Amino acid sequence: MRMNIGGMRGRAGACFILPSVLGVFVFVIVPFLDVVRRSFFGAMNGTFVGLQNYASVLQNRAFQLAAGNTLRFMGVCMPLLLVLSLIVALALYGNPRCAGAFKTTFLVPMAVPIASVVLLWQALFHQNGLLNSMLDRFGGQPVAWMDSGAAFYVLVGSYIWKNLGYNVVLWLAGLAGISPSIYEAAAVDGAGAWTIFWRITLPNLLPSLFTITVLSFLNAFKVFREAYLVAGDYPHDSMYLLQHLFNNWFRELSMDKLAAGAVMTAGVILFLILLLRRAWETE
Repeated sequence: MRMNIGGMRGRAGACFILPSVLGVFVFVIVPFLDVVRRSFFGAMNGTFVGLQNYASVLQNRAFQLAAGNTLRFMGVCMPLLLVLSLIVALALYGNPRCAGAFKTTFLVPMAVPIASVVLLWQALFHQNGLLNSMLDRFGGQPVAWMDSGAAFYVLVGSYIWKNLGYNVVLWLAGLAGISPSIYEAAAVDGAGAWTIFWRITLPNLLPSLFTITVLSFLNAFKVFREAYLVAGDYPHDSMYLLQHLFNNWFRELSMDKLAAGAVMTAGVILFLILLLRRAWETE
């Protein structure tokens, strides 16, 4: 009887998960396999070209610029976001009364529509916007925020502003999972705040750190919408990312380059995620 019940539960679980599995297979796996196939064929005549598309993409100057900017963007944004969000989470964790209100406040940027964000960007960073008006008022020189190297840091600031609250909530969830008795025992032993952080808090946050790092990494590819709506197809070179390049290739119907570039990007992302996972498992 128990075996029959277990079998029925197993079949019921399979029935519930089957639609999701089919959806992932039809709308994710099959299209990706088709992209992989297209990366080995010419776009116009459909003939097999081997690795020629990959070589063409790697030698493309626009791809080199976009890939370099994307790596630079990741290298600047990821550490800043992880450190800032952890500092804010630790500050809120020490003040439970303020945590609820601040969590809601920090999550507001994620709920703001893209159109509103674009209007905010234009109001702040336009040549005659608020920031340049303030600089002019205090005797400074106006800055071409979106037409100079400053555009990169505008993009970095936008990413951190939008994702900080989400990471803070994830850090707070990790901190809530640490038993208070561990902190009490450390306090009895005379451990200071710095020792408690390095010996207790940080080691217990490693599982959360892996999850937050991966999510932050994936969210970094979503900054394209704001930059595209503000600066168009061809923004300043400092903020020309892979997303801009792929969008332009799609408009030009360069499907061979687009497929090869997408496969290489997916491979790099998968490699980095597996590398992070292996590093955390060894810890």
